[in-house]
Amino acid sequence: MPAQQTWPASAMFDGAPRRSQPRAHPVQATTCRHSMSHLFQPLQIGPLTLANRITVAPMCQYSASEGTPGDWHMIHLGQLAISGAGMLIIEATAVEAEGRITAADLGLYSDANEAGLARVLDAARAHSPIKLAIQLGHAGRKASSRAPWEGGKQVPVGEPGGWPSWSASPVPHAPGEQPPLALDAAGLRRVRDAFAAAARRAARLGLDGIELHGAHGYLLHQFLSPLANQRTDEYGGSLENRMRFPIEVFDAVRAVFPADRPVWMRISATDWVPGGWDIEGTLALSHALKARGCAAIHVTTGGVSPLQAIQLGPLYQVPYAQRVKAEVGLPTIAVGLITEPEQAEAIIAGGEADAVSLARAMLYDPRWPWHAAAKLGAQVRVPPQYWRSQPREFKDLFEGATFGAR
Repeated sequence: MPAQQTWPASAMFDGAPRRSQPRAHPVQATTCRHSMSHLFQPLQIGPLTLANRITVAPMCQYSASEGTPGDWHMIHLGQLAISGAGMLIIEATAVEAEGRITAADLGLYSDANEAGLARVLDAARAHSPIKLAIQLGHAGRKASSRAPWEGGKQVPVGEPGGWPSWSASPVPHAPGEQPPLALDAAGLRRVRDAFAAAARRAARLGLDGIELHGAHGYLLHQFLSPLANQRTDEYGGSLENRMRFPIEVFDAVRAVFPADRPVWMRISATDWVPGGWDIEGTLALSHALKARGCAAIHVTTGGVSPLQAIQLGPLYQVPYAQRVKAEVGLPTIAVGLITEPEQAEAIIAGGEADAVSLARAMLYDPRWPWHAAAKLGAQVRVPPQYWRSQPREFKDLFEGATFGAR
């Protein structure tokens, strides 16, 4: 285990180093673009090489039919595939039907799911070199919910779109909700096998990497957090026991996914609730995953309890990624209100993380990487159909762009 870095008490909050405001690295617009931008340097995640350090975060769309993507996913993932980012991570994808957050969640548990996703991936690959990964997950006790635009509440068992949920313990996510069923030995085996089966499908689809969803209050996070896990067997109680099932799932996925493609995990570094999962547990889990071949850690926070008191602000989660990077030594992906190119550049240049992950900012501006490259004096790969859109003042913005007309 590498030597731990110590931080002065004045520079800490909730166990993570307190982050100062981002250091700007202004770059003047120029027609000659020889980029020194750190954000647009290649990144190695295990055996996978990304063209730059910008990642499109997985974002649930609640628009599938029995887990199978349709035209919306073709439009949604198609536009993000030509964003210029180095990697696109497909939204949280359920490994079994009962593991969906809503009845309209994406899944990878049936032949129909696999065929539907193949159609979307084939279209994206035909027009973009972006690396394509998928986030595999299980909602646990947060399953059987309505879509956010329908209120997001739990759907009672017996109503359309409702079904019994599963978790580490029969503890509801929020007061008044129907409690989940506790997974017994057979249930744990079923879920592990479902993750492995989905990973095999991901391999057949040619996906470049798998991110396991161990965050935001979903099943693997529920096992990690003492707020949700009240078991008294080998899967509950001590930190080692609470980490056991997420590690078993990682091992099962790593064992069946090709060795030349990376597997990593997204982790909530804190529950933002006293007595919950915290940064020290995150570091312990990250070390354990590293020893088993985990290629990176995607660091986020929260989601397991409605009592969370998040200290919201620009870049508010970056200090957690910084500490994981410093103390574990794995590539880290930072996320959380990173909206401006100068912020992202400062994070990478300062060694606080190895990549940045954008979600809402990318939905609002699907050409965010183009605009970042323009601001930072870098180049970005763009489909030739769009080369003529290159602004006059940025003559070398689009890599390899040439065009003419009669």
